[in-house]
Amino acid sequence: MTPRGPAPAALVVRATALLLAVAALGHTLWNGVAEPGHALAFGLLITVGELARWGAQPGEREPAPLGAAGALAYALLGRSGGEPTAQGVPQVITVVVAAQLLASVPHVARGSGPAPDQLARRVLTVGFAAVCCRPLQQSGLSERWLGQGPYVALFLLLLLLLTALCDAVLAALTAGTGRRFGPQLRDELHALSGIGSAVCATGVVMALGVAVAGLWALPVLCVPLLLTQVSFRRYAAVRTTYRQTIASLARSTEIAGYTPHGHARRVADLSTAVGRELGLAGPELTVLEYAALMHDIGQLSLVDPVADGATAVLPAAEQRRIALLGGEVVRQTGVDPAVAAVVEQQADPYREQQTAARIVRTVNAYDDLCGEGVKGPLGALEQLRLGTGRDYQPQVVEALARVLARGGLAPVRAG
Repeated sequence: MTPRGPAPAALVVRATALLLAVAALGHTLWNGVAEPGHALAFGLLITVGELARWGAQPGEREPAPLGAAGALAYALLGRSGGEPTAQGVPQVITVVVAAQLLASVPHVARGSGPAPDQLARRVLTVGFAAVCCRPLQQSGLSERWLGQGPYVALFLLLLLLLTALCDAVLAALTAGTGRRFGPQLRDELHALSGIGSAVCATGVVMALGVAVAGLWALPVLCVPLLLTQVSFRRYAAVRTTYRQTIASLARSTEIAGYTPHGHARRVADLSTAVGRELGLAGPELTVLEYAALMHDIGQLSLVDPVADGATAVLPAAEQRRIALLGGEVVRQTGVDPAVAAVVEQQADPYREQQTAARIVRTVNAYDDLCGEGVKGPLGALEQLRLGTGRDYQPQVVEALARVLARGGLAPVRAG
């Protein structure tokens, strides 16, 4: 598929964040920094959190949770050691932007600077929280309406829910996947139950802790999230190694000459895109990717390789035997049994398959058919549509067509 540039919505988000940052910086320079000690302390916390992004895995939704929590806490901070704080909305944004730029220097020098969309989201999300919170705190309305009891915590939690929703909307707008906004937003909202909830909770706890104990509470309160971040990095590294092991095992059919070069990777990438198009997310996409990588492993049982590895042209009984053998091999490797189940269902009628199996079978057939020079992408899609009575689910075929249309109907094979 052809590379895609930033979507118009992403460009608008970037421009808005840039204008907001410039305006906030100008206002702060003109009026000076209120309570420099607090600005410096939270600025250092955000900078340390952003620097801890070092080693983040590609595609990680929140690579700097400590920095995000610190920025959120500064936006929500109404008191410090029992005394009212004086930072305004422009200063909050200025401190966050300055800290992110400072932390970006070593990352940029290393060639792995933060994505512009991620920076823009951070600026707009923190700005949203500050606009909703700081005017009420500075005018005394929040204390008059909520007092100093549990209502303050409830108010902050409600505000964080709105802030998280704002961030999810921005993430959906800047995703750049070409998916429709609705499914992308559902995916982002689903992801909030992970590291996003830890960031929000830590941000509230930091703000409440500093309100009572002052800045000395920051080092104590940020340690749990920092340790969680380190543990998550290790877990992500293990998952990356696991995925690479599966990809290497999947290439065994290519090395043995049973399937064309890159076939498993093409099917996995396209299957994942179709899965997202159909609303799959999280663990479902992981199972789908692994099954797509290993769907042809049963071909190793064949005495003579099928031409171009195109099992879609074999008799149904032979397809069924290869699928069952492939599922058995997958089970022996210790991979998630759900992956083996998807592989075993590759030769079943689509009405008897789970969604992941329907996707892998359709995309595999598409790649196989594209290998027949007389068909090509358009001919392959037409052939799939003719097989929707038994072999391929119509909704999956049309989702595949939409994914291909957004990336151009270029052949998925090299050459």
